[in-house]
Amino acid sequence: MARRELQEINAGSMADIAFLLLIFFLVTTTMDQDTGIMRQLPPLDEEQEEITETVKERNVYEVLVNANDQLLVEGEPMDISELKEGAIEFLTNSGVFSEEPAEEDLTLRVPVSKQAVTQKIAELKGKIEQFPDRKSEWEGELRQFEAKLDAINFFGNYRELGPSAVISLQNDNGTSYDMYLQVQNELTSAVNELRDELTLKFYNKSYLELDDKDPYERRIIKAVRQVYPQRISEAEPKEIGG
Repeated sequence: MARRELQEINAGSMADIAFLLLIFFLVTTTMDQDTGIMRQLPPLDEEQEEITETVKERNVYEVLVNANDQLLVEGEPMDISELKEGAIEFLTNSGVFSEEPAEEDLTLRVPVSKQAVTQKIAELKGKIEQFPDRKSEWEGELRQFEAKLDAINFFGNYRELGPSAVISLQNDNGTSYDMYLQVQNELTSAVNELRDELTLKFYNKSYLELDDKDPYERRIIKAVRQVYPQRISEAEPKEIGG
C-alpha cells in the first residue's frame, strides 16, 4: 500500500503576516525618552555677541571643572557639595525682598517696580498705536514688560538679575560624564530651591507641584521663572587641564 505524502505548510502567507506585523509595530511603537536634564535652550539672539563682550566679570559666577573632575568656583577650589549653596547665594541677588537689600551689590540687581513697568508698557503701546507699521520693533519688549507686570501682580515688586549676571559653566574635554551631571544637578537644584521657597511662601505649594495644565497655575509658573530665571551659560568644553 502506497504511503500518502505529508502536506507541506505554505510558509509564504506566514512571511506576509510577519512582515505586516513588523510594519505595524514599527508604526505604533513609541521610543522611550532617556531621563536627563530638561532644559530649553534659549533662542538665537542676534545681540548675543555684543552682550557677551559687555559681561562684567564681577557679575559672572564662574564654575570650572577640570580633567580630574575637580571644581574651581570663582577661582577657588570647591567641593561639589558646596556648589548649590554658592549658586543660591549668587542668585539671591534677585527675588522678592521683604526688606530692602544692602546696596553694595546693586550692580547685580535691577529693581522692578509696578509703577516703572506700567509706565513702560504704556509707552510701548503708545508707540505701536502711533506707528502700527513698525509694531514688530516693540512687540518683543512689550511682551517682556507684560511678563514683569504679571510677576509683580503675583508677588509684588521684586529685583531681577542684571542683564550681564550669569552662572558660567566650563568643562574640560576630560571631565567625566558623571561629574558633568552632578554639576548640572547642583546648579539646577539651586534655581529650583529658590523657586520652591517663593511658591511655598505665597501659595503653600512647591514649584514642581504647580500644574502646568491649569491656566492660573501656569501663569504662576511663568511669573516664578520671571523672578528666578535659569541663567546658566555653558561654554564648549576645552582643555582646562588637571
